Amino acid sequence: MVGNYIKCIEIDSLWRGIRHIRWELQPGVNVLSGINGVGKSTILRKTVRQLTLGKEQLGRDDYKDIGVHLTFEPSDAETVRFDVIKGMDRPLMSADVLQRVADRHMRTELDWQLYQLQRRYLDYQVNQSNRIVQLFTAADPAAQQKAAEIAAEKSHFQDVIDKLFKSTGKKIDRQSNEVYFHHLDERITPYMLSSGEKQMLIILLTVLVEDRQPTVLLMDEPEVSLHIEWQQQLLELILDLNPSAQIIVTTHSPAVIMSGWMDRVTDVEDIIID
Repeated sequence: MVGNYIKCIEIDSLWRGIRHIRWELQPGVNVLSGINGVGKSTILRKTVRQLTLGKEQLGRDDYKDIGVHLTFEPSDAETVRFDVIKGMDRPLMSADVLQRVADRHMRTELDWQLYQLQRRYLDYQVNQSNRIVQLFTAADPAAQQKAAEIAAEKSHFQDVIDKLFKSTGKKIDRQSNEVYFHHLDERITPYMLSSGEKQMLIILLTVLVEDRQPTVLLMDEPEVSLHIEWQQQLLELILDLNPSAQIIVTTHSPAVIMSGWMDRVTDVEDIIID
């Protein structure tokens, strides 16, 4: 059974037998703060590993044996839908990955995330089209209204991206089934964007293809490449595209929580049991 969100993260020992962690989470926004080296990224990494093991080994009794215990809501759920967003724009080191792609501009880990998201974006559009056709052919006016709402979701995402990128003169190519941009009379790939633009596109495109389903979005310092204005808008933009998302984010930036999220911040020191 797939749950709606993570209710609690408990880690027996963060590092080699020390630091028992217990973090009670809220359904919406959860921000983890703390100084460098205190364990923010380690908590997130261990949580992602446990979610991945649970997804791959669902039904096995031993998949929680790594000392990380996740409690879900509803209480009888065994896992959750989740997405992980990585923020560092490091060069791609895998020769295998480089051989699988044809675009010469694709050279970093953010590029690889975008490449994978392009495939998910195509699947999302196919699924949406099928749902819209089924709803429009129904005699029920409520079903047809729902079809119109579904059709508007992609356009809304494109509007959001165009507004964010307006200052650099970039606009999404709305005739393409993949993500491309028009810039100075040229059609460019997302791999030609700046690191900050790639990062914001990755975050919002990931949220879009979740298709407004309850999903846990885990992000480790996503603000690294984003300028201050985008940092301030980040959480609101995510919830605008998917109000059913649970956000679990680590950050050093005060800007991320400026727009009314101070009460959702937890310091690592406050969730240490012993």
